[in-house]
Amino acid sequence: MTQPLVTILDDEPEIRQILTDALEEAGFRTQSFARAREFEASLKRVTPDVCLVDLSLPDTDGLALVHRLALEQGAAVIIISGRAQVQDRVTGLELGADDYITKPFDPAEVVARIRARLRSPRPVAQGGDTALFNGWTAHFDRYVLEDDTGGETPFSHAEGEVLRLFLESPKRLISRAQMQEMLGGAAGESFDRAMDVRISRLRTKLGEDPKNPRLIKTIYGAGYIFLGDVSWR
Repeated sequence: MTQPLVTILDDEPEIRQILTDALEEAGFRTQSFARAREFEASLKRVTPDVCLVDLSLPDTDGLALVHRLALEQGAAVIIISGRAQVQDRVTGLELGADDYITKPFDPAEVVARIRARLRSPRPVAQGGDTALFNGWTAHFDRYVLEDDTGGETPFSHAEGEVLRLFLESPKRLISRAQMQEMLGGAAGESFDRAMDVRISRLRTKLGEDPKNPRLIKTIYGAGYIFLGDVSWR
């Protein structure tokens, strides 16, 4: 079986080497880049399983790059950055990153976070890449939501994970603890904030009234319920 591929984008050679050594020792394949243009050129040839992206890049805006990756690539996107402010983490997650790790970091934690992102314990009985629900069609092969007029709205990899979780368990309560277990990531305030951001963005893309959403209902103190009627193809 081919081992997962992790790409590393960081302009610090020491950081690239530390991550490469830790990941390859853990059994991953790696590619590393110092410049965004080289990194983006590689994505035209191969799609990695996980992208590790620093925000302080010499040739592009790291946050803008993360947003493009989240919308255009099927890879999970994990930010590794020296920016430790809460607002930086929130912005990164809002733009579609799956996780946010601050420098300095423990390489073992990075490996653990990547493994968590690659876990797939969700049920796969439906087996399809397209879900139909309440006038919407979710194309998980293209990361696009299509409305009943044919209009399309892209969603990120991170948003797609949450949407698929809801669509695979309609009309069932999903607690925060279950979401953390099924989607991976470290439990705590950062994970909770990431879920809040992704669910808010999904509601917006589905045209939900934030004060009275019809499809993704918050059960305060318990979790969430997706109330749509779902079929897969």
